[in-house]
Amino acid sequence: MNYSAPAFEAKCCAPADLAARVAALPRPLVFTNGCFDILHRGHVTYLAQARALGAAMVVALNTDASVKRLGKGDDRPINRLEDRMAVMAALECVSLVTWFDEDTPLQRILDCRPEVLVKGGDWPVERIVGYGEVRGWGGAVHSIPFIHQRSTTALVDKIRRL
Repeated sequence: MNYSAPAFEAKCCAPADLAARVAALPRPLVFTNGCFDILHRGHVTYLAQARALGAAMVVALNTDASVKRLGKGDDRPINRLEDRMAVMAALECVSLVTWFDEDTPLQRILDCRPEVLVKGGDWPVERIVGYGEVRGWGGAVHSIPFIHQRSTTALVDKIRRL
C-alpha cells in the first residue's frame, strides 16, 4: 500500500515563500509565534482563541538554535523544529506554519503584514515584538490571558521528577 503524506504537511512554509503563501489566505490575518516545544492544553486553547480573532492564522516557530538562545536549558527544545512544525500544522486553527532564526519574529511579521498580532498573557501588549509596526498599519495587538496555567518547562520538570 502506498500512503501519501498527510495534507497538513502542506501548511509548512519556508520563510522565503511566506509572502506569496500569505497572499492566498483570507483576511483578516492573525500572526503569533513561539517555541511550542511540547504542545499542551494551554497552547491549543491559546491558539484557538487567537485564530478566532481572524479568518486565517500564521504561526512562526523559533528554530532550535533560537530556542537555545532563549535560555530554556541545554536540552531544549525537546522536539526538533521539523517535528514542532508538523504538530503545529496538524491543528485545524493553523493556516500556515513558518520559522525564524533571529531573536525576534519581526521579519516574519513584516513579511505577513497581519491585521492581528497575538501573544500569550505573560506579554504586556506594548512589549510584543511588532506592536508598533502592526498598530502603524491599522492592525490590532492582543495579549490573551492564560486560562490553563500550563508550561512546557513545568511539564519537563515534572517528567524529570518521575
